[in-house]
Amino acid sequence: MITLDTSAIVALISTSDRHHGAARGRIAESPETVVPAAILSEVAWVVGKSVGEHGSRNFLQGVIEGSTFLDCGDGDLPRILDLMVRFGDLHLGFSVAAVIACAERNGGDVLTFDRHDFEFVAQDVPINLVP
Repeated sequence: MITLDTSAIVALISTSDRHHGAARGRIAESPETVVPAAILSEVAWVVGKSVGEHGSRNFLQGVIEGSTFLDCGDGDLPRILDLMVRFGDLHLGFSVAAVIACAERNGGDVLTFDRHDFEFVAQDVPINLVP
């Protein structure tokens, strides 16, 4: 199971994204994906800005149809807060912490192309950044 962050979702949806091929290739290897519910509004906003509102609708339709699992993760809130406090020097945001908490429970793999915060956290938390 691969946990997707917003940059991965944009890369998967947008054929003009420079990471589109890498994202599609990685998903072809392991097609089960999960997205934390906590990042849905961020995803809708970023996808809407990058590819238009049809991209947001297509993504949500994929979640509804089961091509991507939605992880509600309300039990993740203590872990999200812990990560935000623990990595406060990074100003680790809620969305990144939510992706990390979700990944920790779902096998540890995170597909991201926005690696700065994730690479630093991955040195100390059991997650694996892909590709």
